[in-house]
Amino acid sequence: MTTYTSGQTASGTVYNSQEILSSGATGLYQSVISTGQILVYSGAALIEQKGKVLYGPYDGGKILVYSGGTIVGGSIGSGGTILTAPTATLSGGFVVANGGVLSHWGSVASGGTLTNGATIYVQSGGSADGITVGSGANIVTSSGGLVSGTIVSSGGGLGLAGVASNTTISSGGVIEVASGGTAIGSTLDGGKAYVDAGGVISKTTVENSGIATVSAGASALNTTVETNGNLVVLSGGAVSGTTVSSGGGLGVAGVASNTTVSNGGVIEVASGGTATGSTLDGGKAYVDAGGVISTTTVENSGIATVSAGASALDTTVETNGNLVVLSGGAVSGTTVSSGGGLGLAGVASNTTVNNGGVLDIGSGGTANSNTINSGAEVYVEPSGTLGTTTVANGGNIAASSGAIISGVVTIQNGGSATIWNNAGGTIDLQSDDNAGLTVSGLASGGTLTTVINGFSGTGPGNSDSIDLAGVSAAGASYAYPSDNQVVITLASGAKITLNITGVKNTGFVLVDDGHGGASAEVCFLADSLISTPSGTVAVQDIQIGDKILSYTNGVVTEQIVVWTGCKHTTVRLGMPDDMAGYPVRILKNAIADGVPFKDMLITPEHCLFFDGRFVPARMLVNGSSIFYDRSIKAYDYYHVETHHHAVICADGMLTESYLDTGNRKTFRQEGAVVALRNTSVTWEDHAAAPLCVERSFVEPLFRNLESRSQEIFGTPVCEETVATTSDPDVRLLTETGAVIRPLRQEAGVYSFMLPSGTAQVRIVSRANRPVDVIGPFVDDRRELGIAVGEINLVFANGKQNIGAHLRTEKPEGWYPTDANSTVVWTNGNALLPLGEATRNPMGILSLTLCAAGPYLLADENEMVISLVG
Repeated sequence: MTTYTSGQTASGTVYNSQEILSSGATGLYQSVISTGQILVYSGAALIEQKGKVLYGPYDGGKILVYSGGTIVGGSIGSGGTILTAPTATLSGGFVVANGGVLSHWGSVASGGTLTNGATIYVQSGGSADGITVGSGANIVTSSGGLVSGTIVSSGGGLGLAGVASNTTISSGGVIEVASGGTAIGSTLDGGKAYVDAGGVISKTTVENSGIATVSAGASALNTTVETNGNLVVLSGGAVSGTTVSSGGGLGVAGVASNTTVSNGGVIEVASGGTATGSTLDGGKAYVDAGGVISTTTVENSGIATVSAGASALDTTVETNGNLVVLSGGAVSGTTVSSGGGLGLAGVASNTTVNNGGVLDIGSGGTANSNTINSGAEVYVEPSGTLGTTTVANGGNIAASSGAIISGVVTIQNGGSATIWNNAGGTIDLQSDDNAGLTVSGLASGGTLTTVINGFSGTGPGNSDSIDLAGVSAAGASYAYPSDNQVVITLASGAKITLNITGVKNTGFVLVDDGHGGASAEVCFLADSLISTPSGTVAVQDIQIGDKILSYTNGVVTEQIVVWTGCKHTTVRLGMPDDMAGYPVRILKNAIADGVPFKDMLITPEHCLFFDGRFVPARMLVNGSSIFYDRSIKAYDYYHVETHHHAVICADGMLTESYLDTGNRKTFRQEGAVVALRNTSVTWEDHAAAPLCVERSFVEPLFRNLESRSQEIFGTPVCEETVATTSDPDVRLLTETGAVIRPLRQEAGVYSFMLPSGTAQVRIVSRANRPVDVIGPFVDDRRELGIAVGEINLVFANGKQNIGAHLRTEKPEGWYPTDANSTVVWTNGNALLPLGEATRNPMGILSLTLCAAGPYLLADENEMVISLVG
């Protein structure tokens, strides 16, 4: 044993002996072999680094550094050992070779390199800084130990029960965080991390095919996963604050909270996994059977897909985000806001759709307990089911043929729904002037399987209404088999059965809906003067049994009044004048000298008699001598019925008496005598003269009265000059609410690029009523968009013809046509199912436009009414 004291310097190789460096002593560049030992006491220093040359123990040699001692650098060869006490200092560079051991309770200050087979044991209170762990080498850090700046190369390992900071794990390297261990700020640059029960990783970056696996009882905080990196959370594991960027993936079989998935990132929630508070900011989420996502926000083209057996709770979908629920999947408490979409083939409950949001219920999908707010849209596809739903003012439901209603759909005033006659369920109309329900599929007769509740009102201006699309009112008659059912017999003989609670008591009338039907209402306003044998009598003063004059082929005869009726109406503001209920004012002398002999006020559908034919007053409105009197917002109007429909004279103008086509119950009978008349009549069989709405007859009348107005009144006809355009502005709207503009248009063919898997689109365009664009002498109040002919969908491997619009039973938004017609008009928003074409990848949809426009550029705000109670 050799002892060196203060001021002395030891050198050379220590072989099978012991060297002691006391306080103040120094050892220089010494090797230790066999059973040799160097003991470095407090205040002493052993310097084992000479430039790039390192010395140290090997082949059984040992260096022991006690508290307060210092060792600078060193090479630990095979069989060599360096042991350090808690406050010993290790500085410089260290190389621990194959079979070498560095075990310390102090600190390694300047790093080092571990080669194959080498191990550093960092004990409690010890630390190692900047160590590079090579292939086959390991650092083992006990509880209370600290390593920082470690680089774990391919084949190297870091076992952690203490604390590691700023560790880099390269491809092929491994860090294992054991119970009690914490790794902060690690980068898995292709390497792997295993976090055992009780272990924690924090602020980790996983990239370049790196993988972090979090086991049961372990956790990962604020992890960033990007560029082909993956974070895997096993059952019982937990992660929080994870950010998944482009190319990154998060697999969850445990629990994930507050995750953000950016564009290109993916989170997959497996069976037993739960993800809470996630934000899909352009990223994707796949929820497998048995997986659950909760309080998720989907936005900016993010997509969450819920598979069979999976569920999503309290999801918010907005700003081009989409939630897709596959068959067998379930969602609850979803809120769909502006730009968001919920595509449903599974089950949804307690869904709220706000302004700009879309709920699309596909085949096999079911949505229960829904709230549809203003500006929201719901599409129900064939075999899709809409359960209990409330449609607020401004909300809309469009149900295709074959869609199912289960439960009660409540339509608040201002809300709207379009259904088909085979939908089933119940519609509840709120308020007394609800015009929100449209029923398709009854143009050729049939039964509406849906029960309608809440059908009520006090008169046509204050009544609920139901629009029967494609049904003509002309010649219709009515019967009431029960208190809750009305049967309408059309002029064709076809019968329509409607199930409306209390309809027999509320009364019922079929009127023009603005799409080709004819009104059954013909009425005089108060103070219209009716010609009688004893002079003129105000219409409101005529009683049952009175005689009035009738005019047949120039012969004046007397007719007995068999019934009178009265109604009060209020104008429906915001609708086109011809639909709003404004009375028509015909100025004195407007028709001829003394005709009428005073201003005449009648309802728009009241007919005037010209050349042996009846013409509705609305078709002669020129804005000057004949106009809608907008100053009158509410009024009483009257019916006068004779034994046979007759040409009578009111205010000096030949017009018509009342023809009962089935709306008598909607009027209050005047007088004490009740006339019982149960037989319904038709225009074709019982009218005193033909009803004529053909343009060829009406337009010359209109032009003559227009010219007379300028001559007699000295003022030009008041016609608004409204800008028009021939551009139909055609675009497509997908199930998710995305707008697709045409790629090109050539020779009337518009081409659109469709995303793969698109099941249907809506063809949206400008739309106007011909009566508004051409003139009131055109009896076409349909809202016409574009006339579409051939439709094809072209794929990379072929072409498929789309013909849903040519079928007899057309999708919503297409007008009825003859059986052999090859061109069909839309209403400006027509549904086009793509059928089998949805199995193909993306393709180009081409539409052939056969007619379009012109269109008014001024805003139009129209509402149609078919049924008034």
